[in-house]
Amino acid sequence: MNRPEHARSLAIAVAGALALTAAGRAAQDAPNVDQLGPGVGDVVPAFSLPDQTGTVRSLESLMGREGLMLVFSRSADW
Repeated sequence: MNRPEHARSLAIAVAGALALTAAGRAAQDAPNVDQLGPGVGDVVPAFSLPDQTGTVRSLESLMGREGLMLVFSRSADW
């Protein structure tokens, strides 16, 4: 194997090892989603928080006859 081929093979091997290490670390650091916040159908505590316009909204003010679906979304520009 000549020098450029050897360097390329070594670079591929190192990249593969780094990718496997990163994938393993990500799997270990991943949170247990069953333990994050309330689940579907859970009762949440009363709260009051400002919305994106600064208007304070409470759980009571948002709750409808059939309940409430809260969706939290984080955008890249927050």
